[in-house]
Amino acid sequence: MKYFVLPHSRSKAGFSLVEVLAAVGIIGIISFLALPNIIAIKQDSERNLAISRAEALNMAISSYVQSKGRTKAISDWSALSSEAERYAELSPYLAFAPDAFSDFQPGGFTIDIPDDLTKLTKSGLKEGTSTVSY
Repeated sequence: MKYFVLPHSRSKAGFSLVEVLAAVGIIGIISFLALPNIIAIKQDSERNLAISRAEALNMAISSYVQSKGRTKAISDWSALSSEAERYAELSPYLAFAPDAFSDFQPGGFTIDIPDDLTKLTKSGLKEGTSTVSY
């Protein structure tokens, strides 16, 4: 009785071109679908950071008025002519206070420090040209 010996099948040492192209295509489709969500998350986080920084300035203004007393705080504040001077006056009351006010503001947002403390208005927040309510 003769036995037929089948030739040994070659073991696969790697992936075929079709398998690699299919994997790359799937990864491309997933990234194409996920990219808008990633961009939206980044924009939302920048907006939240801007709101947080504006609120931190509001708290710093309250602490400034409480520590100096209302009358002295108002008179000292009215002597300050620019936002940079007002920011320098508030920076000891902030947990995060870089040297320049422009470094404190997140990219794409502008925070307005109030000129007058008599009414204790909130600091304003603008995104580009539109005002952000928070």
